Amino acid sequence: MLLELQITDFAIIERLHLRLAEGFNVLTGETGAGKSIIIDALGSLRGEKTDVSFVRAGSSRSRVEGVFSLNDCPDLQPVLEEYGLWEDDSDQIILTREISADSGRSVARVNGRAVSASVLREVGSRLVDIHGQHEGLSLFNPRTHLDMLDRYGDLLALREQVAGLVAEVRRVREELADLRRSEARRVERIEELRFLLEDVAAAQLRPGEEESLAHERSLLQNSVRITELANSSYSALAHGGEGERSASRPATEVLARVAEQLAELARLDSDVAPLAEHATELRYQLDELAVSLRAYRDKLDFDPARLDEIEDRLTVIHEMQRKYGADIEAILARAARAESEIERLANSAEHMAELEMRETKLLAELSQVAGELSRRRRDTGLELAQAIEGAMGDLAMRNVRFAVSMEFEDDAKGVPLADSKTPRRVAFDKTGIDRVEFLISPNPGEPLKPLAKIASGGESARLLLALKSILSRVDTVSTLVFDEIDVGVGGRAGQVVGQKLWAMTENHQVICITHLPQVAAFADAHYHIAKQFSADRTRTSINQLDEEARVNELASMLDGSPSEHSRANAREIVTRALTFKHHYVNQAPNGLSQRQSQQSDQHQTIAQPVGR
Repeated sequence: MLLELQITDFAIIERLHLRLAEGFNVLTGETGAGKSIIIDALGSLRGEKTDVSFVRAGSSRSRVEGVFSLNDCPDLQPVLEEYGLWEDDSDQIILTREISADSGRSVARVNGRAVSASVLREVGSRLVDIHGQHEGLSLFNPRTHLDMLDRYGDLLALREQVAGLVAEVRRVREELADLRRSEARRVERIEELRFLLEDVAAAQLRPGEEESLAHERSLLQNSVRITELANSSYSALAHGGEGERSASRPATEVLARVAEQLAELARLDSDVAPLAEHATELRYQLDELAVSLRAYRDKLDFDPARLDEIEDRLTVIHEMQRKYGADIEAILARAARAESEIERLANSAEHMAELEMRETKLLAELSQVAGELSRRRRDTGLELAQAIEGAMGDLAMRNVRFAVSMEFEDDAKGVPLADSKTPRRVAFDKTGIDRVEFLISPNPGEPLKPLAKIASGGESARLLLALKSILSRVDTVSTLVFDEIDVGVGGRAGQVVGQKLWAMTENHQVICITHLPQVAAFADAHYHIAKQFSADRTRTSINQLDEEARVNELASMLDGSPSEHSRANAREIVTRALTFKHHYVNQAPNGLSQRQSQQSDQHQTIAQPVGR
C-alpha cells in the first residue's frame, strides 16, 4: 500500500507531503484545487507518459516520490528480483519520477536505482491501479474481459494448463512445417550434407591439429638455432664451455666445490649451516637441469622433409576453413549435425507421420482441457452477471442487464470442439478457445450491446464501481485509486457508492477523490485540498481533517457553506456511514479484517457525541 507521497514543483503543486492511512482515504476540495493533479502525480509513478507541462512554471524540474509497503504485494518480489531491485532486509519500496523543464524527459528510479519507463510501468502497475471516469478504462477493452472473468472464477491455473498444451501444439506444427518446406529439396539437401561428410572425412581433421602443426613447424624452421642453444647450454653446465674457453670449469663442478666448502665452514660456524644447505640444494638442482637438458638435446632430430609435409597439411586445413568458414572444432561439429540431419531427412516420411500423430493427440487433449475451461467460464459468466446486476441495482440502476458473451471462431486448423453436435474446429490461442466480451443493456427493452457502445458517463462510472467491488477480492494490486468515480451518481446512490468503496478496503487500500458527502462520510482518513494565492502564485495545500473539521467540510459539500442545518445533516450522514461500518463488521462471514474492525469501533466511539 502507499504509505507516503511527496510531490515537488508538479503543475500548481509547489510542495506536498501526504501520509496515507491503510483503509479508505478520501480527498475533497473545490474544483481546480489540485485533486486530480495528485492523481496525475501517482500516474507518473506507474510509468505513464509525462511532458514538460507537468513542471511547475519557473522550476527546473518536478519530482514525485512514493513510499510503498511490500507486505501486501506478494506478486512484486519476483519482478524486483528479475531486475535486481529486491532488497532482502527491506519491507518498503520507493518509486521516484523526475521531469526536466528543459527537455520534458523524465528519469525513473526504484529504490534509488535508475530504471527504464517500461520497468517502472511493470513495478508501478502492481502497486497502484487508477480508475477515472474520463480515462480509457480497461473495462471497455474487450481484450481485458477474459482476464477479469478468469480471475473472478479462479480459472488461471486451468488456463495455464491450456497455455502449456498450446505451446506444445505450436512446437510440433513448426517442426512439421520445417519438414514440409524441406521436403521439396530433400534429395538436394542430403547430397549437400553427404558432400560435407565426405570432405571432412577425406581431410581427416582432428581437434587441436592446427595448433600442434604450427608449433612443430616453428621448431623445424628454427632447428639450427635450437640445436645450437641446447648444445651450448649443456656444455656450459657439464663441460665448462667449448673452444677457446674450454679451460673454464663446468658449472656443476664449481657449484659442487662451493657446497663442499660451505659444508666444512658450517662445521666450524653453525651460523653458516643454512647457506650450506642452500648450496647443496642448488647443486642437486643444477645436476638435474644438466641431465634434463642432455635428454632434450639427445632427442632433437629434425627432418627437413617433415617441414614440407606440415606445410601441405596446413594448406589442407586452411582450405577447409575457407570453404566452411569456421575452425576445425566447428567444422567437426557441423559434420556431426549433418549425420543426424541426413538420418532425419532420409526418414522424414516416418518422422512426419509421427509428428502428425502427435499433433492429433495434442489437439484432442487440448479439446478436452480447453472445453472444460470454456464450460467453467460460462458458469462463471452467469455468476458474474448476476453479481454485477445486483451491484448495479444497489447503485440505482435496477433495470440494467449485464451478460458475458462467449463465442468461438471457426478455423479449419483449429481444435475440434468437443461438445459440438456436428464436426467443428475452432480457433485457439494460449488463453483457450473463447472470445469473451462484456455486454450491457441499461434500459428495459434494449438489446445487449458491447460496453463501449452503450454506457454513458454516469453509467460507466457506476458499472466500473460495481465491477471493481466484485472483482476486488481477486485483484492483486494493493492500492486502488478512484478519481471522481461518483460523477453522474445522485445523492440517493451516493451512500451505496461509499459503502462499496469502503468495503473494498478489506483487501485493498482505497484512495478516492469525490464531490459527494455521502461517499466522503465513509472515509477512514479525510484530506482537504485547497488552492492558495500569494505573490501572484497559486499553490496547493492539503490537510487531514479531524472530526469537527470533517463535519464542516461535509456541510460545505452539501450546500456550499456550513450552517447549523447543513452541519446537522453532515453529522447524520457520518452516523449512517458509521452504522453501516459497524453492521458490516459484525455481519461479515468469519469476521472482517482486524484493521477494519478496529477502525469501525474507533470511529463509532468518536461519533457517539455527534449522534442523534
